[in-house]
Amino acid sequence: MNIADLLARGKGFAASLHDCVPGALAARVPKGILIAILAALGIVASFGVGLLMGRQIGQGSGFVVEMLPLATTSAMSTTGKSAAATALPRGGQVVASKNGSRYYLPWCGGANRISTVNKVWFSSKKSAEAAGYTPAANCKGI
Repeated sequence: MNIADLLARGKGFAASLHDCVPGALAARVPKGILIAILAALGIVASFGVGLLMGRQIGQGSGFVVEMLPLATTSAMSTTGKSAAATALPRGGQVVASKNGSRYYLPWCGGANRISTVNKVWFSSKKSAEAAGYTPAANCKGI
């Protein structure tokens, strides 16, 4: 089957669709417009079916954005108020490695190479420098 055969089949299909349209409407709607409308309806239907299938599988159910706290501690002073922490849990402004001497912004490549158990989070660049870390040269924005 070549392209000419496919075009002939398509034209025959379009003619049969056009013949199915009631007479008054067929006289007012050209074949090209009818084909364009049917194609648009097919595209919308395909998108809808794909969306429903994705949700059924669990892929299109959306995503959740969580707000992580900047400072949390489990240490309680004798008065019952929490003590200030120097290192922050995941979600701080600057990250460093327990074993290294450089600090990074969370989106820098060096930060991604730090093992999760070795990550130390700081609330600011100043607090990281106060802890003895220096800015990483390959991390833009520091």
